Amino acid sequence: MEIELKKDGTHLTAVMHGRIDTSTSTDAERILIPAIEGIDDLVLDFADIEYISSAGLRVLLLVFKQMSAQGEMKLINVNEVVREVLDITGFLDILNVE
Repeated sequence: MEIELKKDGTHLTAVMHGRIDTSTSTDAERILIPAIEGIDDLVLDFADIEYISSAGLRVLLLVFKQMSAQGEMKLINVNEVVREVLDITGFLDILNVE
C-alpha cells in the first residue's frame, strides 16, 4: 500500500494505492494521522484501493473521528468491492462516500 499526499493549505487529498489490511493498516495510520493535523478538508481517493479489511476500517474510523473534530472528510472513487464492505459494516451510514 502506498499513499500520495497532496496538500493545498488546509485541504489534503490522500491518493491511496493497493490494499488496506492487517499488514498495511499500521503504515496507513502512521502516515494519515500526522498528515491530517491542521487539515479541515480531507479527501481519501480510493480509486486504486483493491481491498479493505477490518484493520483498514479501524484506520478509517480513527481518521474520521479526528476529522469530525476539526473538519470534513470524504471518500471518492470507491470501487464496488470496497463499497460493499463499507455498506455491510455500516460505514456508509457514517462516512461521506461519493
